[in-house]
Amino acid sequence: MSANYVSRRTVENPLIKDKATFLETSAETNGARTLIRIELAPDGGNDLHYHQSFDETFTSIKGRLGIQVGKEIHILEEGQSMTAKAGQLHRFFNPSKEETIFFDVTLNPGSEGFETTIYVAYGLATDGLTTRKSVPKNPYHLALLLHWGDTQMPGLMRWFEPVFRWLARVAIRKGIDRELIARYCQ
Repeated sequence: MSANYVSRRTVENPLIKDKATFLETSAETNGARTLIRIELAPDGGNDLHYHQSFDETFTSIKGRLGIQVGKEIHILEEGQSMTAKAGQLHRFFNPSKEETIFFDVTLNPGSEGFETTIYVAYGLATDGLTTRKSVPKNPYHLALLLHWGDTQMPGLMRWFEPVFRWLARVAIRKGIDRELIARYCQ
């Protein structure tokens, strides 16, 4: 069962103080796209990463949105968009120290796995099962989030990718994936 069966459309991460609202899921668009509206707290954002199976287009809705693609950093004004193609390092951030911003992220094609990642990651944070930066404390949980979201990290973390792939396979064999989906995606 995937995140597409979840009746709630909005999830919140109390640690990093952001919200994700699913406007369109992969199932609703027959796999064409996933569209998520993000409400991002001041100074919020994520670390550099990339995905191999989908592009991400970021569109500023309210406020200024920071996007880094490769080594270039851009500040998007309301209505402006930028795409990180599959395989490109990227991150997003709120450059404001005071203003909450809103932006849309469109995954093309859609990704049920990424949708599952958001539901489970935010649920783990809500239940106190992550660090203050929302990194799961349980290595199986972290490995599954990376696996579902097709997320790869640069630098030193790249050396650990084979370990995370192995941990994800073990977690799936142990049924940990089904437990997390049953808890956070129903």
